[in-house]
Amino acid sequence: MVNKIKLARMEKGWTQEQLASRVKATRQTIGLIEKGEYNPSLKLCISICKELGKTLDELFWEGV
Repeated sequence: MVNKIKLARMEKGWTQEQLASRVKATRQTIGLIEKGEYNPSLKLCISICKELGKTLDELFWEGV
C-alpha cells in the first residue's frame, strides 16, 4: 500500500526534501513518516496537511 502522504506529495510533484523544507522538517523525518516509522506531532501533521491541501482525516486517519 502506498502511503497517503507519499501519494499526496507525489501528486504535487514534490520530493521529500521539498515537502520537508515547506514544513520545516528534515527529509529524513518525512521519509520516516511515509514509512510509518515516525509519529509526528499534531503541529507537524497540520503543516503537512496545509502544504498538501489535504485534511488530517485524508492523510492520517487509518480507517477502521
